[in-house]
Formats: sequence, structure tokens, C-alpha cells
Amino acid sequence: MRARTVVRGLIACGGVGASVYVTCAAISWSRFGSAESGKADRDELLDRFMPAYEVVERHHVSVDAPPEITLAAARSQDVMQSGPARIIFRTREIVLGTASDDRPRPRGLVDVTLSLGWGLLAEVPGREIVIGAVTKPWEANVVFRAVAPDEFAAFDEPGYVKIAWTLRADPAASGRSVYRTETRAIATDADARARFRRYWAFASPGISTIRWLSLRPLKREAERRARDGWAAEAERAGGQFAEDSASGGK
Repeated sequence: MRARTVVRGLIACGGVGASVYVTCAAISWSRFGSAESGKADRDELLDRFMPAYEVVERHHVSVDAPPEITLAAARSQDVMQSGPARIIFRTREIVLGTASDDRPRPRGLVDVTLSLGWGLLAEVPGREIVIGAVTKPWEANVVFRAVAPDEFAAFDEPGYVKIAWTLRADPAASGRSVYRTETRAIATDADARARFRRYWAFASPGISTIRWLSLRPLKREAERRARDGWAAEAERAGGQFAEDSASGGK
């Protein structure tokens, strides 16, 4: 009897989860191409590379730590430590038939992203990092292609989607900060737009969930670093990252 109750509960939860997913996918489909930026959400650095876009994801959280510590924690965050994130990535692999990739990757969000082919577009040390690439996200084995910062905004090669995203820490009162992450994307032609719209409806609920789930661990880690006095290390790390980027290193 108890086992049947548990099974019924799991089925009910699965049904609710499926309903939420379908609703989110439908909303993403209907909103595609209607993304707008208000003054409160404006990111002038990101605007340089993608002033117009068809989809946007924005998330933020208040952090009891200075901006340089918050950004350093964000840059080194390992999203794959989250069980739900691993499930979401695995689901995409199964649905699209992605081949396994066992190549060793560096740890940390920025380093692993750059190792996948993304490019650094801009950085304000201790405040913001902008990363971008062009890709065909609907493909099973997606390939990310970096574009030079001075060519990114004008890139219009047919068949691609341009994606740019940020890690940003804004100063707040009493030595605090507001951590923000924003992702923008736009297709380069009508065929890519149609393919991307279908893909976005399928993938956006998972993408949004991963971003949302990453906020609380980021907040905890940044605040732990602040308590442990990581300010000097964060400043050094930010300066070194800027030097490495300027010299072409990743």
C-alpha cells in the first residue's frame, strides 16, 4: 500500500513537472522575437556587441560581498556540481543524440566555456565579463565559434545564432554587490531563426532553471570568500585575467 502511494506521488509530480515544462516552452515560443530592454536592465558593455536580440535571459541576486569577490566567485563557479543541472544537460544529450565528450576540461565557468570555443569579448576587471560565440544550437554536437570582438556586432554569416552573455557584479551599499547574469541571442537569417525558435522553446526552460539554480550557490560562495578575506586574491585574479586576455591567453 505504501509503495503504491509513493508511485502515485511520483507520477503526480512528474505530471506537474511536465505541465510546467510545456507551459514554459509555450511562453518561450510566443515571446520569441519580442525581447525588449528597459533602462533598468540596460547593460552598456553588452550593448556594444548585441544591441538588438530576439531572446534574453536575465537573473540577479544581492550578495553580501564586494563586487570583485562576487565576480571572482562567479567566474570560478562549477555549474555541473548541481544535480538538477546535470540532469538537464543529460536530457538534452539524450533528446538530441549528442555524442559523449570525455575530453578533460578546466574547472570554473569562464575557463570551461572558453575551452569549448567561446571567445572573450570584453572585461572590466572586478566588475563584468562579456563572452560570445556563434553557433547552431539545434545540432546534436554543437560547436561554438569565437568571433573577434571588433567583428562580433556586425557578424551576419547565414545559418548561425549569435549568443553573448555576461557575468556582472554591481556595487551596492555597505560593501555589498548585486550579481547579474544576462544572455542575449539573435539569428542571422530566416532559416536559422525558424530553427532557433523551435530549439529555444525546447531548451529555454532548462537554461533558465540552470541559471536560477546557480544564484544561491554563487551567493553562498561569494559571501564565504568575503568572510575569509579573499578581497586581495580577487583583485589579483581579476588583474591577471585581464592581462592574459590582452595577450591572447585563455
